[in-house]
Amino acid sequence: MRRQRFVTRAHAKLNLDLRVIGRRADGLHELRTIYQSIELADCLTVTVRPGPFELRCNDPSVPIGRDNLVWEAAVRAFRIVGHGTPRDLSVVIDKRIPLEAGLGGGSSDAAAMLRALAALWPDELSVSVCHRVASRIGADVPFFLLGGTALGLGAGDELFPLVDLPKHWAVLLIPDFGVSTAAAYGWFDLAPRRKRPVESREPLAPRAADLSRVAKLVNDLEPAVLAKYPEIRRMKTALRRAGATHPSMSGSGSCVFGLFSRRRDAAAAAAALRRREWRVILTRTLTRGDVT
Repeated sequence: MRRQRFVTRAHAKLNLDLRVIGRRADGLHELRTIYQSIELADCLTVTVRPGPFELRCNDPSVPIGRDNLVWEAAVRAFRIVGHGTPRDLSVVIDKRIPLEAGLGGGSSDAAAMLRALAALWPDELSVSVCHRVASRIGADVPFFLLGGTALGLGAGDELFPLVDLPKHWAVLLIPDFGVSTAAAYGWFDLAPRRKRPVESREPLAPRAADLSRVAKLVNDLEPAVLAKYPEIRRMKTALRRAGATHPSMSGSGSCVFGLFSRRRDAAAAAAALRRREWRVILTRTLTRGDVT
């Protein structure tokens, strides 16, 4: 067996807009969301060598068993190409994306694993097969195979690529608590809310590249999470006072982000916010070409 090594980056995402349209018959929520890739990333190193499948991570809080989505990606990929159970691979995750922050770190890691296996088996694991496997792992995993700016419908897995958002700088605030996706949607289901017109399922115009046209930076999960964690409001206020455009919670939280059109403004805001109690990350948006 020839020893091979694949190194791939697993970029985080922001939800520039997240609308929960309703509950589907299969129990999942019907969504309309705008995904946006950012530079913040984990790094996966996949090494081909004889022996059992092994998964390691520099962050001890990350599970390294079958409940890790990287392991699930390997199981599903091996099975769909007829290679049995995963073996002869060592995977090391260099974790940089905060956990339970609404940034998609676990899903992005799973997509990175699929890209590495596609490089190893190019004739067996095509782009379409990768996307089929990804959708079975999690609703947002297919987006991380696409990247850039995209509209997600259905459970978030029906993707419509948009013209990439022009470069923006993002300041992320990470509190000392995380929010599980299941908990956030559970709180949303129990929270009283006013009725609003049903959102269209039609994709946005592909020419929609400016931020105001692509998304309104509204997150329907935010009020329910904020009711449990009022600190979310303080984080948004701090970002707004630092000059951010429409601060918003990403996904199910707990990360709150603000966007800036100029790096120097974002850097100044990040420097000021580092005096507060939250972890501060300065990053930037990525185009589809940056990711793929």
